[in-house]
Amino acid sequence: MRGLVSRPLPLLVLGLSLCDLSPAKGDEGSEDWGLHGQSTFVTQYHPGFRSLFQGPNSLDPHEQARETFDLTLYGGIRTWSGAELWVNPEADQGFGLSNTLGVAGFPSGEAYKVGAANPYPRLPRAFLRQTINLGGEPSNIEAGLNQLAGTQTADRVVLTLGKFGVVDVFDTNRYAHDPRSDFLNWSIIDAGSFDYAADAWGYTIGATVEWYENWWTIRSGLFDLSKTPNSKALDPQVFDQYQFDEELEERHSLFGQPGKLKLLGFLSHGRMGSYNEATAIALQTGLPADIAAVRKSHNKSGLSLNLEQQLADDIGMFARAGWSQGQFEAFEFTDINKTISLGLSGTGQRWGRPADTFGVAVAVNNAHRLPSDSLPLAVSAFWSAMGDWCIPVLKASSRPTTAL
Repeated sequence: MRGLVSRPLPLLVLGLSLCDLSPAKGDEGSEDWGLHGQSTFVTQYHPGFRSLFQGPNSLDPHEQARETFDLTLYGGIRTWSGAELWVNPEADQGFGLSNTLGVAGFPSGEAYKVGAANPYPRLPRAFLRQTINLGGEPSNIEAGLNQLAGTQTADRVVLTLGKFGVVDVFDTNRYAHDPRSDFLNWSIIDAGSFDYAADAWGYTIGATVEWYENWWTIRSGLFDLSKTPNSKALDPQVFDQYQFDEELEERHSLFGQPGKLKLLGFLSHGRMGSYNEATAIALQTGLPADIAAVRKSHNKSGLSLNLEQQLADDIGMFARAGWSQGQFEAFEFTDINKTISLGLSGTGQRWGRPADTFGVAVAVNNAHRLPSDSLPLAVSAFWSAMGDWCIPVLKASSRPTTAL
């Protein structure tokens, strides 16, 4: 249970991100392979504050500062026409504030649910992506992280299979999605209510199909859930616990400026606990509520809207709104069942530094409300907050890039 605080928490955020590219171009500007690197360092701080109560999962009311660091390599090859194989080995180090507990809209997307004082290796992504061109106007693709330079047509089908992040494909937004280049807050870079399939680091095994036509896109995905909620290990049994995601995207022009609107739905089938069942047992026995003791197969669903709208060449706005079922525990992401976020983001194009970004955003999040008579027994067991959180966020970053 998170501790409620009596005033807003000021946060100090410093970040550094570097990206070095080493492309190998073939005929007509296409690449046969690519190697990229990125390192990001974030430090966050909050002063001491008065907490009305405190539990093991509360935000620590004492003054503290924490940092996170990661170093990621992005290596890819073109295996055959239209196909790319990517592998992303990574080293991570550091902790989020209060070990990434105490706030549903956590202030750093670079802080995972696990932490370590010393760097440790892992493999967040290893996947194959196949693009099947169906016709329409051709366009050039610039080289980037997990993207080889080449061409594609407006109408196409894209298949992705392997280990990657659900939000690598779903709920993307040009202005608020990547904590290594834009905002950091969990409920601003993604819809806070989107309880997407993932291990404790935010990645899973699955497959997606994307169908692009003219002004619309349909995306479908099937992914593996964790063995137990919020755990490091994915379920080793295929289709035992899984999530199905479906997203509809429309592209438009408003006053001559491009924009996108997306509708996303998810359905998770897994062994998860019901808050009402856990608190009912606690009321009968007088013992603390234990969500793990009532875990059994349930279906959990949710919906969200996602808008990105360019306002000028160097500035745009975004907005998200989402809902998910609140009677079950958060399986993978965070304890948010209703969310609204809104913000502006711009670049330094006007002063000759287009790689600079700046922005401002706000999010309002709400968690499932337990009956008032069961709350005293639940506070030590659940992460859920009873009430609304409003998180104003400012961001500024610069991403120098060097070609080798």
